[in-house]
Amino acid sequence: MDFLKLERRGNTALVTINNPPANTWTQQSLGELETLVSELNNDRDVYALVLTGEGEKFFSAGADLKLFASGDKGVAADMARAFGRAFEALSGFRCVSIAAINGYAMGGGLEVALACDIRIAEAQAQMALPEATVGLLPCAGGTQNLTALVGEGWAKRMILCGERIKAEQAERIGLVEQVVETGTALENALALAEKVAKQSPVAVASCKQLVQAGRNMPRNQALVVERELFLDLFDSEDQTEGVNAFLEKRAPQWKNC
Repeated sequence: MDFLKLERRGNTALVTINNPPANTWTQQSLGELETLVSELNNDRDVYALVLTGEGEKFFSAGADLKLFASGDKGVAADMARAFGRAFEALSGFRCVSIAAINGYAMGGGLEVALACDIRIAEAQAQMALPEATVGLLPCAGGTQNLTALVGEGWAKRMILCGERIKAEQAERIGLVEQVVETGTALENALALAEKVAKQSPVAVASCKQLVQAGRNMPRNQALVVERELFLDLFDSEDQTEGVNAFLEKRAPQWKNC
C-alpha cells in the first residue's frame, strides 16, 4: 500500500492514513482502504480496527480539490464511487472500528471518521463538512451519517452553513464520543480496542449488526432479528466458551467461531 500503513497490535489492526501533508484521499488510497477492510474482514485474529492520520496536524483533509478543478464529470463520478465503496466497506466492517482523530478532519476526512463505529478526538481537532462552500456536497455518506449521529439541526448547521466545530463542541452534540489531550488520541483508541478484544468477536459482530439495523429497519422487525441472532450464537464455540469461562472464574479464550 502506498497511502495506508498497517500495523498489528495484538488483535487490533492499526491503519494510518499516510498522504502528507494533509492526508488527502485519492482514488488509489480509497481503493487501498476498500481492499484492506476486505482482507481484515477475513482475518479471524482481528477484533478491532483503529484509524488515524500521519503527523500532528491532520487526521485527513478529505479529497484533493485539484481533482475537481477541471469540472470533469467523469473524474467526479469515479471519485464518488471510490469514496462510496471504501467508506461503506468500513462501515460494514464486521468488528469494531475506532477513529483516532488527531487533527483536522475535513470533508472526506470527517466522512471516514463518521463511517467508523466510535470517534475519539484530540482537544485541538476541528471538524467540518465544507463541500458546499466550493460548490460540492458530501458524497461519501456525510449527509446521512452525520444526521444519524447529531440530528437534523446540527447536520444542517455544519453542511448548509459550512460551520466548523471544535472537539469540545463535537463531543457535546454527539459527533465524537470522547475528547482527549493533544497527542493521545491513538493511545486512547488502542486502549479502547483492547476492551473490545475482551468481548466475544462473534457476539460483537452480531451486536454491531443489530445496532446499525436501526438505521433502515423498523423497530418491530429489528426486535425479531435480535432474538434470532441471539439464538444463532448458540451455534458458535465462543458462546460455550464465554459462559463456561464466567462460571469457572477464568478469562475466556476466544476462537472467533
